[in-house]
Amino acid sequence: MAEERRTSVVIEDKIKILLLEKVHKVAEERFIKEGYSVIRKDALSPEELLEIIPKVHGICLRSKTKLPKEVLEKAVNMIVIGHYCIGTDQTDLKKAANDGIPVFNSPYANSRSVAELVIAEMVMLARQAGDRSKEVHDGVWNKKSIGCYEVRGKTLGIIGYGHVGSQLSVLAEAMGLKVIFYDVQPKLALGNATSCDELDDLLTQADFVSLHVPRTDQTKNMMGAEQIKKMKKGSYLLNLSRGTVVDVEAMAEALKSGHLAGGAVDVYPSEPSGKTDQFKTPLQGCPNTILTPHVGGSTEEAQEAIGIEVSSKMCDFINSGSTLGSVNIPNVAHQGPLKPGHTRIVNIHKNVPGVIRAINEEISIGNVVFQALATNDEIGFIIIDVASDIGKQIKDNLAKQPHTIRCYVLFQGPGFQGELRKEPI
Repeated sequence: MAEERRTSVVIEDKIKILLLEKVHKVAEERFIKEGYSVIRKDALSPEELLEIIPKVHGICLRSKTKLPKEVLEKAVNMIVIGHYCIGTDQTDLKKAANDGIPVFNSPYANSRSVAELVIAEMVMLARQAGDRSKEVHDGVWNKKSIGCYEVRGKTLGIIGYGHVGSQLSVLAEAMGLKVIFYDVQPKLALGNATSCDELDDLLTQADFVSLHVPRTDQTKNMMGAEQIKKMKKGSYLLNLSRGTVVDVEAMAEALKSGHLAGGAVDVYPSEPSGKTDQFKTPLQGCPNTILTPHVGGSTEEAQEAIGIEVSSKMCDFINSGSTLGSVNIPNVAHQGPLKPGHTRIVNIHKNVPGVIRAINEEISIGNVVFQALATNDEIGFIIIDVASDIGKQIKDNLAKQPHTIRCYVLFQGPGFQGELRKEPI
């Protein structure tokens, strides 16, 4: 049997939150208002991250910082992780869940910014404005109208009709485009948009194809050579979702051959961790092709909204035990502030037969006034409010349970107290 590994959340003075990658200042302001200590760093090397991560209780990151298993192994005092973006694949979510660390993100706040950029790029592509701009910068005057079009009256095919896709649908219709979409889940069409039963139906009809799908095994290279060949000759392909969903070599070939009249890409299969002048992609040099460095959601408005949303979720968990919005821990809502004289216990455990019975036996020594439980296949999360002063005794008993991952006592004010327990994964 593997030897148990015990560790503690050490809070010497204040909860320490590490902000990376220029997370918006509203997040820092929220944490300071809650009484937390904030450490702000623009960027950290992997070695610097390994050095500082054992000392902090929360970390705020965007798309560059990576938290794989070997980094999370060092995060012995980590309570919560915030992704100030949509994607969460930068973190080993399973490892974080098995360590009892909820991960929060902002799946909707930058939807408008991404949708607006797609609209702008569609117009630029239809007018070949990117190539004309480069020519004028190089001193070339090449005024032409052949192969340049209005977007009004054209058909936009949206693959993935979620928050970005549906907003794009509304904006496109307002500009006079016909909108069709394809999604693996049934979705309510907005305005006059119509759903396609099959992806191929969309590809053969659309003048513009815009991708808005998550990164999964099912979406990897979903737009490969075969799918691109099915698109109308002279159509345009845009990818502002995830870099793995388009075969960029096949796209580059279609652009150079003229099958595609243009393309716009904001995300790539492999992206640099920081600013560089050595980035390479097969799409460089392709005609009428707009390439941007993953800036779809990078507007002041989006970053402020994301800063508010994710910091609020992190504070909600730290202060009240709520996991609403967590992408890796079962979601449980709290019932407002803790009442005077009550103690709140937060327990994260392995979801195995008999574990709830064992938990209920331990908490039966107190007067339980509120209890909420949620589980998935592997993890259980429970909030318990007890109207007594024996919360620490209950917590200590729960921490001894063999399937406990973490157990906190949450007192009246912000912050955690008490031991945590991890078992080897």
